[in-house]
Amino acid sequence: MSRKLSFALSFALLVLTAPVVRAAETFDIDHVHSSVTFKIRHLVSNVVGRFGDFAGKIAVDHEDMTKSAVEFTIQATSIDTDNENRDNHLRSGDFFAVDSFPQWSFKSTKMEKAGLNSYNVSGDFTLRGVTKPITVPVDVLGFTPGPNGGTMAGFETSFKINRKDYGVQWNKALDAGGFILGDEVQVTINVEAGAK
Repeated sequence: MSRKLSFALSFALLVLTAPVVRAAETFDIDHVHSSVTFKIRHLVSNVVGRFGDFAGKIAVDHEDMTKSAVEFTIQATSIDTDNENRDNHLRSGDFFAVDSFPQWSFKSTKMEKAGLNSYNVSGDFTLRGVTKPITVPVDVLGFTPGPNGGTMAGFETSFKINRKDYGVQWNKALDAGGFILGDEVQVTINVEAGAK
């Protein structure tokens, strides 16, 4: 057997037996099967709300998840707490000033493994025109073939932010001491996303 033929056969065998490497996939968030909710302390209980208009992309590196990335946006005007008067107040300058700052955003800068299927995702979060670095815990819920082809993925995160860090200062003092609203807001995001 000639040296060239031997080399060609060896190269072909190497290619055929090499492990399959999955390329990075870009997932678009499926709005219908995802949610963005929050809660904040009000007097002695919690007020819960949601945002109806949001979008995002997740670039998943299957070989090394820490090289993955996410971008996420929320339309502030889509806030919904099941009370029209309260929602309009939240849209006003006392809170989110949606006429001036209609969109919030998060763009990741780093992703570190924190557990078997969990990661700490750091990035820049912008709310009411203020951008600050934050780190949020993310659970990767899994990947599966989609009903219409492609791959589906699931993710979940829950974290707290201090609203005053972003210029949301409004509050009202109580006669007995303390204030109507708490400063910390618990945010929970559940995502189902698809890659074609």
